Amino acid sequence: MANDTDTTAVPPDLGRAAGATAEPSVTSLLKGILDDALELMKQQFAMLKAEMRSDLHKVVGGIVPLACGIAPMLLGALMLCFALVHLIHWASTPAGAPTADPAHVPLWGCYAIVAGAFLLTGGILLGLGIYRLKSVNPLPDETAKALEENVKWLMNPNPK
Repeated sequence: MANDTDTTAVPPDLGRAAGATAEPSVTSLLKGILDDALELMKQQFAMLKAEMRSDLHKVVGGIVPLACGIAPMLLGALMLCFALVHLIHWASTPAGAPTADPAHVPLWGCYAIVAGAFLLTGGILLGLGIYRLKSVNPLPDETAKALEENVKWLMNPNPK
């Protein structure tokens, strides 16, 4: 009975209990864990990069008005100095002396009006820049929260 083969033999896959599957090897489990950890690190760095880029745009949005506000403020301060010089000259003119200025507004007043316009413009731009910079948080909060959650999850001794 050399050709005695049992035709009722059960294939190897069907002989296992229902629901039982082949257990993966330790090396494949470790490789999967390392791959997941590397993917998580890549995602964390991508999130950090996106958050830093967003913060950079916010900083630039605050610095531009600050930089644009400095020039009118300096020019206004300089013109205010000229206005003060002309005010002192006007105030020190003797009462009966003839004035050669036929204008209704003295020269110091003209300087003061223009200086006020420059100072107002510069002040508004500086205030806008400071307001925008106060809303910027240089620390990557979302990334830190996500990283903290990941560390808690990794350190959890009783996974559910």
